[in-house]
Amino acid sequence: MKSTFGIKCLSGYLGEDIEQWKDYDATCLVKTYQGPPMEILVDQGKDDQFLKDGQLMPDVFVESCARSRMPIVYRLHEGYDHGYYFVSTFIEDHIKHHMKFLSL
Repeated sequence: MKSTFGIKCLSGYLGEDIEQWKDYDATCLVKTYQGPPMEILVDQGKDDQFLKDGQLMPDVFVESCARSRMPIVYRLHEGYDHGYYFVSTFIEDHIKHHMKFLSL
């Protein structure tokens, strides 16, 4: 809720009420999560322009997870942005990760 891109998206979808945004912001949601135990997996391309521009702020999310004692695996990948090749390279890891928590 601090990046200009996030503010533009959330206000465009949800209106100007910032309190409503908290139900859709991962950094806010992890602070109040009361569900079953889980672990979050995040893959990030180091060459992602939104990361370079300071719009994604993964460090804020990782810190929020740490404060909330939410296990997180954050993997930063050299040479990737957030395009097709990035997604196709790491999607299998994410499917397997979700399967663990969905008991599949």
